[in-house]
Amino acid sequence: MSVWWRNLLACLILAAAAGTGSVTAQTPAPLAQTPQAQVPTPGLGAGTIRDIRVEGAQRVDPDTVRSYMTIKVGDPFEAERIDRSLKSLFGTGLFADVTLRRDGDALVVRVVENPIINRIAFEGNRRIEDDALNNEVQLRPRVVFTRTKVQNDVRRILELYRRSGRFAATVEPKIITLPQNRVDLVFEINEGQVTYVKRIAFVGNKRFSARSLRDVIQTKEEAWYRFLTSDDTYDPDRLTADRELLRRHYLKSGYVDFRIVSAVAELTPDRQGFFVTFTIDEGERYKFGKIEFNSALSNFDPEQLRSKLTVKDGDWYNAEQVEESIRKMTDELGSLGFAFVEINPILNRNRETSIVDVTFDVREGPRVYVERIDIVGNVRTLDRVIRREFRLVEGDAFNTAKVRRSRQRLQNLGFFNKVEVTNAQGSAPDKTVIRAEVQEKSTGELSFGAGISTTDKVIGDVVLRERNLLGRGQDARIGFRISARRQEYDLSFTEPYFLEKNLAAGFDLFRITRDNQRESSFDDKRIGGTLRAGYNISEPLRQTLRYSYRTVEIFNVKSTASRFIREQQGETSTSLIGQEILYDQRDSRFDPTEGYFVRLSTDYAGLIGDADFVRVNLGGGFYYKLTPKLMLGLTGESGRVIGLGENVRISDRYFIGGQSLYGFAPSGIGPRDINTRDALGGNMYYTGTVEVSFPLGLPEELGFNGRLFSNAGSLFDIDVSDPVVKDIDSIRVAVGAGVSWRSPLGPLRADFTKAVVKESFDRTEFFRFSFGTRF
Repeated sequence: MSVWWRNLLACLILAAAAGTGSVTAQTPAPLAQTPQAQVPTPGLGAGTIRDIRVEGAQRVDPDTVRSYMTIKVGDPFEAERIDRSLKSLFGTGLFADVTLRRDGDALVVRVVENPIINRIAFEGNRRIEDDALNNEVQLRPRVVFTRTKVQNDVRRILELYRRSGRFAATVEPKIITLPQNRVDLVFEINEGQVTYVKRIAFVGNKRFSARSLRDVIQTKEEAWYRFLTSDDTYDPDRLTADRELLRRHYLKSGYVDFRIVSAVAELTPDRQGFFVTFTIDEGERYKFGKIEFNSALSNFDPEQLRSKLTVKDGDWYNAEQVEESIRKMTDELGSLGFAFVEINPILNRNRETSIVDVTFDVREGPRVYVERIDIVGNVRTLDRVIRREFRLVEGDAFNTAKVRRSRQRLQNLGFFNKVEVTNAQGSAPDKTVIRAEVQEKSTGELSFGAGISTTDKVIGDVVLRERNLLGRGQDARIGFRISARRQEYDLSFTEPYFLEKNLAAGFDLFRITRDNQRESSFDDKRIGGTLRAGYNISEPLRQTLRYSYRTVEIFNVKSTASRFIREQQGETSTSLIGQEILYDQRDSRFDPTEGYFVRLSTDYAGLIGDADFVRVNLGGGFYYKLTPKLMLGLTGESGRVIGLGENVRISDRYFIGGQSLYGFAPSGIGPRDINTRDALGGNMYYTGTVEVSFPLGLPEELGFNGRLFSNAGSLFDIDVSDPVVKDIDSIRVAVGAGVSWRSPLGPLRADFTKAVVKESFDRTEFFRFSFGTRF
């Protein structure tokens, strides 16, 4: 019997009694809404409630029960008020059953309380841990049990499994009754099989093939090599994101009128997978026409912004370039003192000529100031560590460019998996609240490394590191690295904001032993330490000051070694003061794809110790995307060391080859004793590399990339004048190709290189291989 009819019958019985009667209600069906009963009961109007008695209450105080009711002592016995009180009591979720009856002039309320949850358990879950399920459900121990809440949690668990691609999962809640009106709640889970995407099809695509469009979207077709990802499982949220990826792809390719007609996922007949079909309407492809400005700013000529445009007439329309132009123009206006500006692109399509004219409407935006900055999601990291990376503080004029830069700085910390910086309306129209939501990741590392390379042979290392010590942003590291030709031990610590200033201070201690027998017939051991401090002169410009002291021992010198090496056998000390200045405009420090950098370092040795020299190094790089997947990299560097009143020792000279100049063996070029074939190092060098990286046509998630490169360089100038020493400043050139693979066990790199310009005494290598992993 429905709740409405049950309430109607109860009211009629109460009306007929006109004296002593009862109204009874059972627990409403889950998710059902109790209707409002409008029942004419003239007999109930006789008499006034003199008392309200509560029976059956155990945990809930009787006065609390009365407070939930809309009918009070002194009110008449009216069916409408009794009905509202009944609904109000059920609405609290505290009671499994409620009975209202009249006893003379008293209204008796009998309740059966819902039980209390003693424990929540999950059974049958193997793919999703208990902690993840506990975070998803809303019910908790010592919370009142209701069927509605249980059903809601069942839906949440099912949604969690569907997001992981298991649409066949089922969840059945079980209740175990305990004494004292308590229950254990057990969710019995049958996870079922993973529901994969069997096929992705496109309808209406003419400009791009189905294969190329599959590379654009995140959802992938089922394949054996995708066992490390979930992209080939069906996820409706991911499908929604794919629609946006397709839209952006077409808009940056000139298809201004592009639209997605539908995106449908159909379950296969065997219910083991999905067929996904995108129906699209590409429309016509447009080119840029006239690019104009419309400015409402006083005393400002908008033509000043034309140099910031990344679009030009005649090119294919590209929505990303339009957005990039707006960003650069906004930054330029901010530097000119226009803190509150809005730039909106106005598109005027000519469908007959497939030309789209763009007018950038520049006008003064609302004056908005930062009211406060809210930070959420940080559990370990202190608020001040995050706040000091913001380029804005409370009270500043709101600036979108500074917000973007703040987000990038937070990402560059390496402390977070995800960083989202948004803003919302503040307490007044001219105020905004910036919200930084972060998701922390593990910053502690205890890693054991293993690898192999053509230079060091078998490599092993152990590193203990914490990049966010005590949540203060401090970096502490201790490491051991051992290979067939090198043993290294180091300890370092960095405080990124020393004395709460924009000053990164730290120290390094090291002990390095190297086997140079193959190249130069000696071994060397370096023991020392460095004190350093770095600070930002401007946003992209940073300077680092350092002082180092080390001892270098040349030992295990072969009796057949060059006499210029045997003369330097023994131990010396070096005291060195230096600085480095870096101008960095790369889009990422870790994996740059656009931008450039320039680095200049200078060192002076001679305050104390045995060495007395000056050294200057200059380097830089430029990165540019030729296409979305084709990247060009240009890098180069040069160095010069000059002895002051003495010759430069072999431990302070440059050695070039191997990683520093592909196609040539380690220490493969430069001054050499032609009798012993020992490399002696040089006082001056330069190198340059041109590299183009590209995908190999394999699925992107496999992690394979190819590259073509050419590098050139030279090493020369030694403080020795002897016919047996070959010291030629000629250029060396090598060309090559390589493959890199982000394998599940670590990065692998293989390069094939041919030295095309070389000297007869140089040492070359054709193949270079490296592979490493950490556990």
